[in-house]
Amino acid sequence: MSKFKTMRPPVTLAALVAAGLLADCSAMDRLKNIGEQPALSSIENPVAQPGYKPVQMPMPTPQPATYNPNSLWRNGSRAFFKDQRAHQVGDILTVTVNINDTAQFANETQRSRDNKSDATITNFFAKKAFPLGNVPLPGTLLNTDSTASSDGKGSVNRTEALTTNVAAVVTQILPNGNMVVEGKQEIRVNFEMRELIVAGIVRPEDIQSDNTIDSHKIAEARIAYGGKGQITDVQQERYGQQITDIILPF
Repeated sequence: MSKFKTMRPPVTLAALVAAGLLADCSAMDRLKNIGEQPALSSIENPVAQPGYKPVQMPMPTPQPATYNPNSLWRNGSRAFFKDQRAHQVGDILTVTVNINDTAQFANETQRSRDNKSDATITNFFAKKAFPLGNVPLPGTLLNTDSTASSDGKGSVNRTEALTTNVAAVVTQILPNGNMVVEGKQEIRVNFEMRELIVAGIVRPEDIQSDNTIDSHKIAEARIAYGGKGQITDVQQERYGQQITDIILPF
């Protein structure tokens, strides 16, 4: 039996970070796709995607459809002739995204406090330095002085603008007739890809005659515009910097 113990090399922080990066799937994909264009994702059914959940909203009591004798008109119909606008699952409509938001805020809070306390005994029952036993009391029992002040300022100046069109698919019909729509668009130019995602709830009455709807008429709207590729990768901080920003408390 050997008397010598095997010494393990010390595990440094750099080695742990390197191991974590190699284990990260996204890091492996980036290394594998060096010099390649970003791949477009395949067209898939949104309902079949992992994590998909049907939308549940408060609904009124369903009203049965009534028909008038000897009449071609049905109560509750939106048009006499067939409507070509989206009205059932699988139909497509165009969402006009027009976002132009500007917000400016400026806040300032100032607070100051100055406290001073002084308790002095000069005479106690006509006697100076009243003794406590054999120990005379001092002339001043308490003398405090405190000052506190704070000055906080904050400002927000934001301007956002986005104008584009995207086709969306009706994925669900709610009991009151409102439709859940979801659309995704990917555009690749050289080594950079832009992605636009629109989802929300629309009313059939808000769909225009050309089968389009404005984004500000979409309830519970979820609009995402971003990208990925070489330019986006350069603009992001490195993994090490992101980790230190999270871990370091100062």
